[in-house]
Amino acid sequence: MYLYNLTLQRATGVTHAIHGNFSGTKQQEIVVSRGKVLEVLRPDPNTGKVYVLLTEEVFGVIRSLMPFRLTGGTKDYVVVGSDSGRIVILEYVPSKNTFEKVHQETFGKSGCRRIVPGQYLAVDPKGRAIMIGAIEKQKLVYILNRDAQARLTISSPLEAHKSNTLVYHMVGVDVGFENPTFACLEIDYEEADNDPTGEASQKSPQMLTFYELDLGLNHVVRKYSEQLEEHANFLITVPGGNEGPSGMLICSENYITYKNFGDQPDIRCPIPRRRNDLDDPERGMIFVCSATHKTKSMFFFLAQTEQGDIFKITLETDEDMVTEIRLKYFDTAPAAAALCVLKTGFLFCASEFGNHNLYQIAHLGDDDDEPEFSSAMPLEEGDTFFFAPRPLKNLVMVDEMDSLSPIMNFQIADLANEDTPQLFTLCGRGPRSSLRVLRHGLEVSEMAVSELPGNPNAVWTVKKNYEDEYDAYIIVSFVNATLVLSIGETVEEVTDSGFLGTTPTLSCSQLGDDALVQIYPDGIRHIRSDKRVNEWKTPGKKTIVKCAVNQRQVVIALTGGELVYFELDPNGQLNEYTERKEMSHDVICMALGRVPPGEQRSRFLAVGLADDSVRIISLDPSDCLSPHSLQALPASPESLCIVEMGGHDVNLDIDGRGSLSGLFLNIGLQNGVLLRAVLDTVTGQLSDTRTRYLGSRPVKLFRITMQGAEAVLAMSSRSWLSYSYQSRFHLTPLSYESLEYASGFASEQCPEGIVAISTNTLRILALEKLGAVFNQVSTPLQYTPRKFVIDTEFNNLIIIETDHNAYTEETKDMRKKQMAKEMTEAAGEEEQQLATEMANAFLNENLPEDVFGSPKGGAGMWASVIRIVNPILQKTIFKLSLEQNEAAFSIALVKFAVRPDDHFVVVGTVRDLILNPRSLTGGSVHVYQLINGERLELLHKTPVDDLPGAIASFKGKILIGVGKFLRVYDLGKKKLLRKCENKHIPNFITSIHTMGDRIIVGDIQESFHFIRYKKHENQLIIFADDTNPRWITCSTLLDYDTIAGADKFGNIAVIRLPQDVSDEVDEDPTGNKALWDRGLLNGASQKTDAIANFHVGEVVTSLQKASLIPGGSDALVYATLSGGIGMLVPFTSHEDHDFFQHLEMYLRAEMQPMCGRDHLAYRSYYFPVRNVIDGDLCEMFNSLELGKQKIIAEELDKTPSEVSKKLEDIRTRHAF
Repeated sequence: MYLYNLTLQRATGVTHAIHGNFSGTKQQEIVVSRGKVLEVLRPDPNTGKVYVLLTEEVFGVIRSLMPFRLTGGTKDYVVVGSDSGRIVILEYVPSKNTFEKVHQETFGKSGCRRIVPGQYLAVDPKGRAIMIGAIEKQKLVYILNRDAQARLTISSPLEAHKSNTLVYHMVGVDVGFENPTFACLEIDYEEADNDPTGEASQKSPQMLTFYELDLGLNHVVRKYSEQLEEHANFLITVPGGNEGPSGMLICSENYITYKNFGDQPDIRCPIPRRRNDLDDPERGMIFVCSATHKTKSMFFFLAQTEQGDIFKITLETDEDMVTEIRLKYFDTAPAAAALCVLKTGFLFCASEFGNHNLYQIAHLGDDDDEPEFSSAMPLEEGDTFFFAPRPLKNLVMVDEMDSLSPIMNFQIADLANEDTPQLFTLCGRGPRSSLRVLRHGLEVSEMAVSELPGNPNAVWTVKKNYEDEYDAYIIVSFVNATLVLSIGETVEEVTDSGFLGTTPTLSCSQLGDDALVQIYPDGIRHIRSDKRVNEWKTPGKKTIVKCAVNQRQVVIALTGGELVYFELDPNGQLNEYTERKEMSHDVICMALGRVPPGEQRSRFLAVGLADDSVRIISLDPSDCLSPHSLQALPASPESLCIVEMGGHDVNLDIDGRGSLSGLFLNIGLQNGVLLRAVLDTVTGQLSDTRTRYLGSRPVKLFRITMQGAEAVLAMSSRSWLSYSYQSRFHLTPLSYESLEYASGFASEQCPEGIVAISTNTLRILALEKLGAVFNQVSTPLQYTPRKFVIDTEFNNLIIIETDHNAYTEETKDMRKKQMAKEMTEAAGEEEQQLATEMANAFLNENLPEDVFGSPKGGAGMWASVIRIVNPILQKTIFKLSLEQNEAAFSIALVKFAVRPDDHFVVVGTVRDLILNPRSLTGGSVHVYQLINGERLELLHKTPVDDLPGAIASFKGKILIGVGKFLRVYDLGKKKLLRKCENKHIPNFITSIHTMGDRIIVGDIQESFHFIRYKKHENQLIIFADDTNPRWITCSTLLDYDTIAGADKFGNIAVIRLPQDVSDEVDEDPTGNKALWDRGLLNGASQKTDAIANFHVGEVVTSLQKASLIPGGSDALVYATLSGGIGMLVPFTSHEDHDFFQHLEMYLRAEMQPMCGRDHLAYRSYYFPVRNVIDGDLCEMFNSLELGKQKIIAEELDKTPSEVSKKLEDIRTRHAF
């Protein structure tokens, strides 16, 4: 079995985010790392929408990111620390929209190791040096400079190693133009290592160490080191030189401290806490991330606590000495992995989990009545300040980027009866969790919908003047009339536009610089800017059947297939070309391309005829109306559209990277198929035709503008958008009801929209999330969702949600009442009334937990609910809360042989589980009867002695993995009855799959065990297991002998029983052989084979064998913790596999991964990659330079377009 890895959606979680002027212009971009992907985002300063400019797979683990700018430079570079053992400096080149590697310096082994640098990066704020450090021992400093050609140069590394030292964080200190200095948080563990009692490890102090790079002597010295009072977790650089006092802020548990060299005393301020917080008061509070904003006159820091509260921190100075730290509560946002404050006044929050937000900073919070806390305020040691959290006040959310991270579980099913299956994913953590239903398609936002006085048949928009930015009129054509609407603040009907209203319209357009043209069945109406009208009437009884127009040309087809051609002369007059052209058949459709800039005309006309063919006809004055080429079609054409695709970089195409750009002829057929062919701009020949089935209705095509480039809207039974995005073609359906006719639309409120008609309504739509594969509908949940089952009879989902360190609703209410009681009791007599009011206000206060976080209960505190959700209506039908500290871990929907008509939901729970060191008071298995698919009724609870980690139905009974015991239970009256067990699974059962008499069990650490159930002896016998240890996170059966599993290190493996094994055990009638022949090291006597291994690079949390498109063949679909979705597709023919294997081999040589990791080594991180071809690498073929594409394609005996067609085919055959 050979597989091909396709990524459907790249990871959406963000691990690092940095900002800077990476494109070298005034505009700032954000570069984010998504684990193994680098992305450049640009927030639009006017609309606040975040656009993705570039996504680049790096085939490595990005461990750290930093922006870097040389002294006096205007452009930022990106420094990447990764698992490649190399430091890489990248430059973003906006003209080609790619990253270019400026430097790549090797310093150590590859892999994420303790003593190989790459985990930490620190940059000298003046742009002279970089320090890259490991968790332990090694630190290297590189000096950066520029040469005579102003190129970036890098020195050889200078060592600043110190053995027996662990590093927690590292930053560059802003010392102006003194010697570059770096500060590190370190712990020396030498004593703790040599001390067998373990006392020294408790007392090891944390040190703040400064390393100075002496530029004169060209080496690094440890300049200074001092002990810290509290354990710190990160450092913030304070601006220095002329901009500030220099030094640093040390963020530690409960305190923030300012330190600097010289006479500066330490200034320390406690971190304020929420008033009346339900959290454990003994629990420390830390800052988790920060952002610095500095202008010429001032600077401030925004730091976020782990609860999500953001504080604005300012420093008061007196002649370069800092006198106090001031903290002020700013706002609360979901806990972030990184914060970025942009010059345009935006704050980008890359959330740890869930959607990422972009906020506009509306106020700096200087003039509000929020209390300001200062280090100068007198406080007892151990006391702190209190503040009251509130909804957003200084920030305004302007955009939200959807993120599925983390996907806890998912299943694919068609519960909405839409032909195309939906993906039901459980996402998120704690109160920000959600159930998201993903459908393949682009999200459509509806700007306006208005009813029309009848059913229109067409709609167009026109500008008054060629230079206008926005459209002036919407023209709607009915069966016997034409309606003209003007576009302004509102859309209103006008009658003085010059258009003829008493006739249907065939087409209209803006003509020349400032004229309009309307084509109707009896003629052509040319409307000049001064409202003069020229008419051309059709000769005799003939009428116009079809027409094609652009800015300078008009072509019409009269009845009987006669073509008449008009062109605009320099005086703005429409002139008919002397000859007319008779076509051999009736004309069904016609299309003209746009007039290229700087030219007089579009050179080609495409005509679709009734004999199932398309002809390309020249409009060049030298051979006007003479045919160029002909393409026969499999069915009658319905519409044609000529577009120039591949983006704006046609002229910048110095090295052939714009290989996409060119003319394409899109042909919509009456049988619902769309063809796309390349139209040669010189000869007019058609080549490289791609086909795609869109729907059951004939395909109509419309040219629109998307992000400044041309795109095609194709309408069949559903609407599709064909566009090029990041140098790849996308053909994506719109998640919207079916439309009949459309046109591009531009107004002030909606600069790039679509105006469309559907039955008797006119709709204005906008598509904002280009490049997105799925559109999602989200239903909020209360705790982290763990697992779910689908009740196929009623199409509902039954979900278990469990959170550690959490309170149930009941406990929360009890705690609140208790705290309110304490408040009134603690108050004196005169303050009694005030205290009662405060207590009541506290009880009535209800801050939404999805923003403000839920209270943390402490270790061993668990909260769980079981919930039934209707995913189509997005509503919870039934919710059952479990008691405090009872946690649900497994669920199954089963039928028992003893009660065949009833459906039961079996849930495995555990009480008082403490994770480390592991202890529990006991587990239990709850059996609920499912009544009408809408509620659960408890039948009974069965106590068990360990955690029930997996449940599966088996031959009218159930199999439960209790800890490491596999047991068969049957339904009894008072509890479940144990029938049989196997004690030979080594550690803990995480998954159970059954087929026939065969059971396959996944162990948390020791891969899969194949078990046979012997009915007559009532025995469970392990007859085969795996030779490799695998830490199984999820698995799915592929067939009777084969199982696919994923482990916690990000690998997917397919494991199969060899041919000779499976039969042997089935024919062993006594069962003795498998009992006595225990094999080696207590393992089974027979071993399985791994037939495929592949390192995905993200922890895979869910696997399922499914098909994602109607009529598609099955593939193995996986979802990852960071929100990525992909699939492993089996090859159907040897020649396909051979072709892709060679393509992958050539690309491994040509495309060196961005961060310096070797592709083959990365995909073989834990097990050598086997029988899986990496589609992510193969698809990079399209972004290669044209020269390299040709060389690789020749090696494969193909042309570049044939190679990219094969890549597109394998994608569209199984997915999108």
